[in-house]
Amino acid sequence: MIDLHYWPTPNGKKVSIFLEETGTPYRLVPVNIGRGDQFKPDYLRLNPNHRMPAIVDHAPADGGGPLSVFESGAILFYLAEKSGKFWPQDLRGKYEVTHWVIWQMANQGPKLGEAGHFRRLGDREGDQSYAVRRFTDEANRLYGVLNMRLRDRRYLAGDEFTIADIVSYPWTVNWQAQGQDIDEFKHFKRWFEEVGARPGVQRGLAVGADLSTDNSKLSEEEQARIRKILYNQRALPVPD
Repeated sequence: MIDLHYWPTPNGKKVSIFLEETGTPYRLVPVNIGRGDQFKPDYLRLNPNHRMPAIVDHAPADGGGPLSVFESGAILFYLAEKSGKFWPQDLRGKYEVTHWVIWQMANQGPKLGEAGHFRRLGDREGDQSYAVRRFTDEANRLYGVLNMRLRDRRYLAGDEFTIADIVSYPWTVNWQAQGQDIDEFKHFKRWFEEVGARPGVQRGLAVGADLSTDNSKLSEEEQARIRKILYNQRALPVPD
């Protein structure tokens, strides 16, 4: 059994999509990142970077005790290797997938996340026009990378659906909030619609839908507390 420590964000949905696509049994363990669950000592033992998601595999392949894995890309590598699904292990096929997973972790996720952040921020922290322009343009460039890649292949790593597609897709669902028009990217749009139509992807996206809260209905004080948790983090003190 896999414990999935989760909140319904693009990074969390990468893992829930994989688990739903493969029919892997799992138990959902909510990590309310707005409430600060990611900083609790029990969770920090799973992920010292106090981010979500993390998994605990209670039946790892080596027969040892429970094994925890953090970082969504590492989790997908682990689950794909264990299940033998969505990550070919021949040398060329393996690295065709691997470099697109690393591309997503290093480029697409962080930059699209910043685009969404600064576009949502408005003028609450002063003039954000440079940041909005910078990250919206970078998001556009990255959609262009996907579009170019998909011009002559069905999926990111070739003709087969892999973890390269799983890791990238959830970050593209909010393309409008990132200031993009996917009609500009016809090859990406074809892939986006095909991946989004997969039943396993749809089930994975729906995981935890009942966990989300409408922060606009909270008091201004509570909204400020949540913004501080999410956006104004500094180093945790080292315990004695």
